[in-house]
Amino acid sequence: MPTSVRVNIYNQSFSLVTNGPEGELQALAHKVDELMHSIAKGANTDASRVAILACLHLADELRTAEGKHRKLSRLIEETLGD
Repeated sequence: MPTSVRVNIYNQSFSLVTNGPEGELQALAHKVDELMHSIAKGANTDASRVAILACLHLADELRTAEGKHRKLSRLIEETLGD
């Protein structure tokens, strides 16, 4: 059942809906908040640019994780295929 969760990201409050555990959504929001504040410390720029830089950072993390997943999947297939 969907649950409404209130989170704060980069000094803005959001009401989000999740089908998963509330704590997981709060943890994700906290990670994004920390990342955006970290980026803002190093760059004198507006919130939308900070958000774009945070998205690019997270997209790079995702790409790296997907590459590792593909390599591990191939290794498992090769190992089990023998």
